[in-house]
Amino acid sequence: MLAPMSGKAKPSHQAKSARPFGENIRREFPLLIGLGTVAIFWGTGSRLVEIIAHPITLIVVFLWLFAVILWSAVSVARHADCLAIKWGEPYGTLVLTLSAITIEVVMVSTAMLHGENNPALGRDAIFSVMMIALNGFVGLSLLIGGLRHREQYYNLQGVNSYLNVIMTLAVLGLVLPNFTTTTGGPTFSTGQQIFLIVVALFLYAIFLVIQTMRHSGYFMESEHAGVAAGPGHHSLHVQSTAFHAPMLLVYLIVVILLAEKFAIPLDNSMEKFGLPQEFGGAMIAALVLTPEGIGAIQATLRNQLQRSINILLGSVLATIGLTIPAVLTISLITKRPVTLGVQGGNLPLLLLTLAVSVVTFTSRRTNILQGCVHLLLFAVFVLLIFAP
Repeated sequence: MLAPMSGKAKPSHQAKSARPFGENIRREFPLLIGLGTVAIFWGTGSRLVEIIAHPITLIVVFLWLFAVILWSAVSVARHADCLAIKWGEPYGTLVLTLSAITIEVVMVSTAMLHGENNPALGRDAIFSVMMIALNGFVGLSLLIGGLRHREQYYNLQGVNSYLNVIMTLAVLGLVLPNFTTTTGGPTFSTGQQIFLIVVALFLYAIFLVIQTMRHSGYFMESEHAGVAAGPGHHSLHVQSTAFHAPMLLVYLIVVILLAEKFAIPLDNSMEKFGLPQEFGGAMIAALVLTPEGIGAIQATLRNQLQRSINILLGSVLATIGLTIPAVLTISLITKRPVTLGVQGGNLPLLLLTLAVSVVTFTSRRTNILQGCVHLLLFAVFVLLIFAP
């Protein structure tokens, strides 16, 4: 009797061990699609991405790359979220933020270096990230959170730390160039560019020290939040760090490789269909922020507003603190001019967004009215893209 019982147990054990493997294959199906797309587009050289004579083919290639990059970026956010569960805040959110900014820097760099020089592309991408994050996703998070929880609480010291650095670097990088006289136009001289690179990196480094070491409690969930231990955050299939960290890197590499190819049909589409230059920056920002925006909204639904704020304000701060130095460094190395100063209707919109953000986060609680105001400013941003 013992022998047959042991014989039956063996297949059962194999089935149990095979089940997680099969689930992992299904869960990481986007990686297969991403690697296949990388093989196709890198194997064919520039023939597929440079198709411009046939508008339908150009649209198909554009949407194909956009969808695969977005799917892979969402997978990056998923693995970063699993690491956030294992490591806790603020380290998990920091991994997600730095992953997204890596994608943004690569996409902006490749778009800047492709084809004819577009000196305002970096500025447009940075400005779009700020508008989409501070107005679009913050407004949506506050509105949804207010409808579900009436009022939500956050840690005031952490938000003030974010806004303090964001406002300083935003004005220095996107407003001050309009008023300097060393060079003509909304640009910086070489000395001013080097100064801004050093200042931005220094301030961001100091912020990371504050966030992760000296005052990490500022970025923890408020004790008044009353977060329910719902299954939402932990419904993710969390495995070991040795699994999630390499998978995050692999997905990140797929996004980086496809981003270089995506820059070409993006540029060709804007030229072919006569789209405004700001559209390119908005598309890059949308690709970068969508995974983080989804994570922020999910955190808000779980009444974890602090995590939502960490994600969104952290993205804006990392964009200003890291993307501006990257854009200026590319300019210094390649001798390509870069326009940084925000002009036209976007300038008062930027200043109004910063002011409204300060007013929104002056107390420890939020409601739906603040969300509606931010969404209104986001609507103005979209309007000014097509009707400046």
